[in-house]
Amino acid sequence: MTDPMLPLVVEEIEKRFTLHRLWEIADRDEFLRTVGPRVRGVAAGVLVPVDAALIDALPALEIVAKFGVGYESVDAVHAATRGVVVTNTPDVLTEEVADTALGLLLMTVRRLGAAERFVRRGDWGKAKFPLSPTLRGRTLGILGLGRIGKAIATRAEAFGLEIAYHGRHRQADVAYRYYDSLHAMARDVDILMVVVPGGPETEKLIDAHILKALGPDGVLINIGRGSTVDEAALIAALEARTILAAGLDVFENEPHVPEALIANDDVVLLPHVGSASQHTRDAMGRLVVNNLVSWFSEGRPLTPVPETPFPRG
Repeated sequence: MTDPMLPLVVEEIEKRFTLHRLWEIADRDEFLRTVGPRVRGVAAGVLVPVDAALIDALPALEIVAKFGVGYESVDAVHAATRGVVVTNTPDVLTEEVADTALGLLLMTVRRLGAAERFVRRGDWGKAKFPLSPTLRGRTLGILGLGRIGKAIATRAEAFGLEIAYHGRHRQADVAYRYYDSLHAMARDVDILMVVVPGGPETEKLIDAHILKALGPDGVLINIGRGSTVDEAALIAALEARTILAAGLDVFENEPHVPEALIANDDVVLLPHVGSASQHTRDAMGRLVVNNLVSWFSEGRPLTPVPETPFPRG
């Protein structure tokens, strides 16, 4: 196990396997040299990358079971060349993240976080809280219409929002308006919801050019990965009023958040809690364990990532 996980994950893995806690090992190089050749599985958390060097240091490795739907910290391409299966924990967190996305959107557009701080400071009765923008008449553009993006869209439709999306390809079974250009979609929508995973292909995808297209009444919501937004460009856009507001659950250099974002009342900040309910995190943990158990007992992974040449179990 690369870094600490939920107690239920540790307990269930220890029932079935010999577990080595990598974060407790003082001499990692010595461990990899002496014990590494016998390691057949890795339970990967969120802090330690499972890169090519670590994969190559484990010659008997068969599977990397990643906690989380995002797996950019695992070199899945290199793992595939070595015949190593990589799994993640999709589906079980979809609804929770979609709930968080809508909550973050409401907080941002209606300035609910600022309103709560207004009450806590004791300002209610001394002054009037300013009127907020509204969701009425807005169009939501979703960058990344996967499982989570679709769950967000379903919720947003209930609020009367029109839906558009941008992705690599138009989806045949989706009636929402498709844009093959992110810039064109940003220009035409009022809210840009970022749901794509991290990695080189999406790094700083939301830059000054996209933010300018979003416009002075535009709202940016990022529930995906912090690396997809150029934070310096976002700060500049907020300060110049190039966009109206932003709601962020993820950041470039977590847990560090730029002071310029913290100080800005037009920004809602959450500490990467998209899937952070006990119910959902337990389900994610159980899926990590079940992937390992299924692989070593039946030779099949339950939720392999696309780079892994196995169908989903």
